Amino acid sequence: MTRPGAGEHRRPAARIVAPVSWPTGLRGSEVADYPATVDPHGADTIRYDLSLSENPFPPLPSVVAALDDCLGKANRYPEFLPRRLPRLIADHLGVSADQVVVGSGATGVAMQIMQTLPRAGTEFVYATPTFDGYPIMATMTGLRPVAVPLDGHGRQDLWAMARAVNERTGLIAVCRPHNPTGTVLPASEVKAFLCSVPPRVPVILDEAYVEFLGASDSLDAVELVDRHPNVLVLRTFSKAYGLAGLRIGYAFGAAELVHRVHRLQLPFGVPALAVAAVRASYAAEAELGERILRITTERELLRTELRRGGIRVPRSSANFLYLPGRDIAPALARAGIVAKRYPDGSARIAVGDPGSDRAVLHALAARPSAGTRSLRRDDSRLLSLTARYEPTAARGRHT
Repeated sequence: MTRPGAGEHRRPAARIVAPVSWPTGLRGSEVADYPATVDPHGADTIRYDLSLSENPFPPLPSVVAALDDCLGKANRYPEFLPRRLPRLIADHLGVSADQVVVGSGATGVAMQIMQTLPRAGTEFVYATPTFDGYPIMATMTGLRPVAVPLDGHGRQDLWAMARAVNERTGLIAVCRPHNPTGTVLPASEVKAFLCSVPPRVPVILDEAYVEFLGASDSLDAVELVDRHPNVLVLRTFSKAYGLAGLRIGYAFGAAELVHRVHRLQLPFGVPALAVAAVRASYAAEAELGERILRITTERELLRTELRRGGIRVPRSSANFLYLPGRDIAPALARAGIVAKRYPDGSARIAVGDPGSDRAVLHALAARPSAGTRSLRRDDSRLLSLTARYEPTAARGRHT
């Protein structure tokens, strides 16, 4: 990673933002409760819900069978504090069980981290836009959000984030791949950034979509936490594994850091179903790989067609695509497609289902601006609109 030179003063500065709830794509069943967030010209019927980057496939058959076997024992409480699940995950990763903490999805584990590691009133540095939960949970736990804008390529600006770190910093989050753009930071840049972070500051390396990464983007996370005892790698079974409804997440890192997070482990908080589902999922890695390939293949086909239509879609390494443009979200809404919406009209959509992918193409082809320019290479300023429309305290934009 090259250090910034004379043009450094032109980089966007980090800023402390007011508590913000980013506009979130609603599920079809929730639309009636939140009419103000739905396009007034939208369809009356929800055809596809692509708002939560879910896996379009149900759990693998062997996982469903394992869950069925567990249901007959649903009258029994799970472990008071989880022991089997951390040990199962640790064996799969090649670390010790005391290096793993589990919880209610990656969101639940992130909440435990925010409640235990940084002091209330300290600053939480992250890139923006990002996973909705980070600014929301920061406010809930008394942390001060410090949002650093993405660069023009939709990537996290690690050097700007490094400059935002000071004596008031209590926590940092880096996503790889990033949500909502799907962009991936080179492993060398991540390592250089971590070397620049003071060892006292904990860092969440959010790898919720790590299973969708290509081989060339792989990063040895176990080696990383061995080298950086202030890093916690955050993962989930909600995305690639298709177990979002079971809420299974985990983090791993140095045993001392994990021990601190364990202090807020919820008693009886991890169901026995989670152990059965994870064990069966690990045993079905081949089938999982086939599903990931289907999803990523559909993603690339859809991205190619969207770019042919002039939409500046960044290259994604997740199970979603980010579609920048003021008329994107309204066009999808009119076609009955629920997407994750952003203030400037851009949207993030889950991919992998050929039917919904075709519906997206048809909906966006009907836009007045559709087909004005075919893009043959990545646009260098794809995030200019979204960054400009980021809600800030200065603008007083609050939703």
